[in-house]
Amino acid sequence: MFGKMAKFLKEVKVEMGKVSWPTREELISSTAVVVVVSLIFAVIVGSLDTILMVLVKTFYGS
Repeated sequence: MFGKMAKFLKEVKVEMGKVSWPTREELISSTAVVVVVSLIFAVIVGSLDTILMVLVKTFYGS
């Protein structure tokens, strides 16, 4: 069992060496895009939620 685990970990190390890791600048840029898009999406969903809540309250008179 330990032999299989050791072989697996060696293979993981080899495969991780093949990974193309992003540079610091690429990582920061990608993170900024994700944060901005998430904020835009949150504003859109929040706005739709507010509009629908007002419409439901208007029609059902709560």
